[in-house]
Amino acid sequence: MNTIKKLIKNLGPGLLFASMAIGTSHLVLSTKAGAQYGWIMVIPILLANIFKYPFFEFGVRYTNITNLTLIEGYLKRGTAYLYFYAFITFISTFTILAALYTVTAGLFINLFKIFDFTLIQVSLGLFIFISGLLIIGKYKFLELSLKMIVTILFVALIATTALVLFNGQTAPVTNFKAPPIFNDAGILFLIGLMGWMPTTVEASSWVSLWSIEKFKISSEKPTLKDALLEFNVGYILTAVFAIFFLIIGWMTLYGTNTILSDSAIIFADQLVGLFTSNIGSWAYILIAIAAFATMFSTCMTAHDAIARVSVDIFTLIRPDLKKSTEKYTTPIIIVLLAGINFTVISAFGANMGQLVALATFVSFIVAPLIGYMNYKNVTSDDLPLEYRPNKPLKILTYSGIIFLSLFSLYYFWIVLF
Repeated sequence: MNTIKKLIKNLGPGLLFASMAIGTSHLVLSTKAGAQYGWIMVIPILLANIFKYPFFEFGVRYTNITNLTLIEGYLKRGTAYLYFYAFITFISTFTILAALYTVTAGLFINLFKIFDFTLIQVSLGLFIFISGLLIIGKYKFLELSLKMIVTILFVALIATTALVLFNGQTAPVTNFKAPPIFNDAGILFLIGLMGWMPTTVEASSWVSLWSIEKFKISSEKPTLKDALLEFNVGYILTAVFAIFFLIIGWMTLYGTNTILSDSAIIFADQLVGLFTSNIGSWAYILIAIAAFATMFSTCMTAHDAIARVSVDIFTLIRPDLKKSTEKYTTPIIIVLLAGINFTVISAFGANMGQLVALATFVSFIVAPLIGYMNYKNVTSDDLPLEYRPNKPLKILTYSGIIFLSLFSLYYFWIVLF
């Protein structure tokens, strides 16, 4: 009972991680994985979650013991570490949020039948609304609102998955032939799925920054054991949700030869329409809530996180400006990120496929490097020996770096050559 009370009290960084991770990788890629390739895709989903786990766990471990963010740890390892991460953040700034907001805007248009508004107009509205929430409400509001959103999402998604399983798998079309996984198209999809499953490795620093904010509003700092428990619950939740979305795609679309569109609006229409045709129109509200809650919460957490990372990097590069700009920097960065990504969406239009592909490419290529940087942080003298990773976690870390490196090299080869 005490463990449950501590878990509820410490809810924060792990919850935000789950809310941020359960987005494009789940709603779009997991659903497509089940729809196109069937249940077998549960294997790469689980492998990605297992092999990436140490890199995200290190964000909680390092910050809980040192009271420093992972990014501050990068600077202690050397300025090259910090500038490399700053470069990755700069690239991500032009891709990740744009991709997330594009999908969310497409869902919003379809779910609320507001076809008089364009994708760009709805994206602008979402940028303004979410930016306002983050500036006014700050971390405390973000944490509180996401507790409600994730609860709604969890209930809606369980109900939808249960209904899909109860109704059974959609009958395949005549002469259906399963698409091959190990051709160029299949492997590219596989790599993209694992690249964003559960999310990008550079997001490990986001968990670190949220942990710092949690310390500020908590009456008592959690122990490392309690902090890891809270994070592990959120991490497991992301894997379970990914499997739920895969099941929904597999049971309703696999074998129908349906091609899910790269257009955000068409994708949303296919997603909701095909699910309700299989389950029944009465289930529309469940699917609508699950889909929109997934993407809205992801937009909010990712926008908040990238803003915090940008401020942290800025103040580390220019520490002389930290005190004079601390009050205004975060709101300015939040608005600036909205403006930059709105411009990207305006340029790319409704083709979310290009945005997701670009974001995935950058994230997947740098994943093993970020993982190594995190490992260097938690095995440094910053942490006493008893708080450093144990042998099994070290083995999993090395395995994860090798796993991600091999796939990154192969992905790089396919894309460029």
